[in-house]
Amino acid sequence: MQEAMGRHGYIAEAAISTAVFLARAMRKPLLVEGDAGVGKTEIAKVLAQVLGAELIRLQCYEGLDVNTALYEWNYQHQLLRLKLAERDAHDPADLERTIFGREFLLERPLLRAITRREPPALLIDEIDRADDGFEAFLLEVLSDFQVTIPELGTIKAEHQPYVVLTSNRTREIGDALRRRCLYLYIEHPTLEKEVRIIHACVPGVGERLAEQIGRFMQALRSRRLAKPPGVAETIDWAQALISLHLDHLDPEAVESTLGCILKDHHDFHDLSEMDRSALVAASVDGEAASR
Repeated sequence: MQEAMGRHGYIAEAAISTAVFLARAMRKPLLVEGDAGVGKTEIAKVLAQVLGAELIRLQCYEGLDVNTALYEWNYQHQLLRLKLAERDAHDPADLERTIFGREFLLERPLLRAITRREPPALLIDEIDRADDGFEAFLLEVLSDFQVTIPELGTIKAEHQPYVVLTSNRTREIGDALRRRCLYLYIEHPTLEKEVRIIHACVPGVGERLAEQIGRFMQALRSRRLAKPPGVAETIDWAQALISLHLDHLDPEAVESTLGCILKDHHDFHDLSEMDRSALVAASVDGEAASR
């Protein structure tokens, strides 16, 4: 699994690849927590690629309701069918069965995941943003992989999907949901791992620049920031520097591209010009010392 994830551009240490392997083998949902940008969502994406499975994503947010996540009726098509039926004499019971048939059902991510002929990878992203009520509903779905639609009855999955849930820990996830999942916490990467990620995700980046970027990001995360940059920002920054035809860091390059890695105006203000120069110097000196 570790090698397969690597072939698809995800650099995973043993703890990550083992958790993904066990979630697949045991058909248990995998709950992945960690700071924003450490690669939680990418786990579901690369799992789908490794398995050759369809990726179905449910993006959670405050106020997410069951209908949005599960199903809705296509009211416009139902109304059109009723208007067409007005011209002919139809038995009301038959008409009701017709307009509440599967052809008028709009499948949302959760229902789509359990009706596929081949098991898909289901990503339930940022579950901590949804409320307790939706989390309670999700328990039933993840326990039995079936849903009940009043007009159609119970629909049970023929093939259980591979489920990955992610959380940024903005809200504590309930114990009941945690017990149904395998658990993985992802830290920010070490310097060695971050450099490997840069090489894997940014074609054309030189060894010198990759290591300087890695050292800069490691030092930057040690500062007290409102929004510490994740791996996603590292990759964006490396791509930006390559686009500017730069092969090493200098204070001017950092100043002009800082918006790739800092996403909060307080962090811009708190990181003084002297601090930025010191970070660049430490990155360059550290890279030179490692040779």
